[in-house]
Amino acid sequence: HDGRMKQLITTTDAVRLSFLCALLRDGGIDFTVYDAQIAALEGGIGAFPRRVMVPTATFLAAKTLLEEAEQFYDD
Repeated sequence: HDGRMKQLITTTDAVRLSFLCALLRDGGIDFTVYDAQIAALEGGIGAFPRRVMVPTATFLAAKTLLEEAEQFYDD
């Protein structure tokens, strides 16, 4: 795989982010959360969305997994 990442979803909800990470982990999909440091710096008020990124090669599998859980949307 070429190492490129694609944005799967963005969320400002820390609880939902944990849930999404668990879904992806359980599905065996690698992911990275971008902007978590900024979100932590602003004190968790939810102004800065975290971006859940997945390798481009697994984007469709990740999207399908979240669609089946009715979680494929940004908030």
